[in-house]
Amino acid sequence: MVTGLVLVKLMPGKEKQALARLKNLENVLHMSAVFGRWDLVLDMETEDLPMLSNVVVQEIRGIPGVLSTETLVTTSI
Repeated sequence: MVTGLVLVKLMPGKEKQALARLKNLENVLHMSAVFGRWDLVLDMETEDLPMLSNVVVQEIRGIPGVLSTETLVTTSI
């Protein structure tokens, strides 16, 4: 399994529509609204890195109202 944090910037005025779609994504374990440069932090889990990449590029970035993302792949310490 691969886990990661996806930072999401939303388009002003489109937040509610984007949130509704993001909440329904299967690989999103938890979502937090934050202040600062990003609007949301998504805790993600997928089978492998290519699948995480596909979910971010095809599903998350394809949602109307998602302006940009940054993905942080987690590791053990």
